[in-house]
Amino acid sequence: MSKLSTMPPAGLVVIVVILSLFVLSLIVLFIIYARYSHLASLVGNLNRDNDFLRFVVNDYADAYRRHGRDVNTPAIISDGVRTKLGGSLLCERFLNNAVSLFVTLGLFGTFLGLSLSVSSLTELLGTNTGEWLSVLDSVGGGLMSALGGMGVAFYTSLVGVACSILLTVLRSIFSVQNAREKMETRLELWLDHDVAPTLPTDAPKDDADLVHQLVLALDRSADNMDATLANATNDLKSAINASRTPIAAMNKTVESFNNGVRDFSEFNYNLRGTVERMDVTVRDLVSGLREVSRILERGGRS
Repeated sequence: MSKLSTMPPAGLVVIVVILSLFVLSLIVLFIIYARYSHLASLVGNLNRDNDFLRFVVNDYADAYRRHGRDVNTPAIISDGVRTKLGGSLLCERFLNNAVSLFVTLGLFGTFLGLSLSVSSLTELLGTNTGEWLSVLDSVGGGLMSALGGMGVAFYTSLVGVACSILLTVLRSIFSVQNAREKMETRLELWLDHDVAPTLPTDAPKDDADLVHQLVLALDRSADNMDATLANATNDLKSAINASRTPIAAMNKTVESFNNGVRDFSEFNYNLRGTVERMDVTVRDLVSGLREVSRILERGGRS
């Protein structure tokens, strides 16, 4: 403890961080291990108040109703673990990386301590004095400062490696991954062997059941086609009845248009006769004007 009290504050901070993470890792390890063990104990005696087991069983029942024995039980369980136990999986990843994290922090403390030692030795070598005793005093103080930096390096590495070793041993004894796999295996066996026989399914059990389902499907398709055709016929009749009034109005419009065309034809015929008569009159007028012009040219003599 006396050596730790003389250690630079940076080294103490690194050691406290390593020890804090180690304590947190132990707490997370035992909590997750206990949670997986508790879930494994509930399998076979389903507790409806457990959200994870209720989610998995409901998802399995829906899939079994559609696919029967072809249901992918491990995938359903894995999806339930990711959906409802995402926090536990995050804690598992933290525990898997905690060992290397302790070693990394220890190496960080090592380089920090070596940096402090090199800085102290540099200051010692740069000391300029003319008295021997003062030189000895400065050498002694500089060596003590350098040794303090080396203490940071060794103590942080020691704490980091020790925590890494202890956590590795505890993880081997209380394996969270094995506890989760055991829970998933027990849950899979229980779903396939105990729950599946009690569930109804639409999937065929054999070839005869498959043929029977095909016949039923064809019958349902035929009924749907009949209903669709009946609805289409009724809609067509309604459309025909609804279109009678617009058709009658259109016939009246066409008849009025035809009458207008006949009136226009008569008007065109009368106009043509008038134009022809006007043309004859104009020709007569032009002939008279020409005769008058010739008379005028002869000096008024006929």
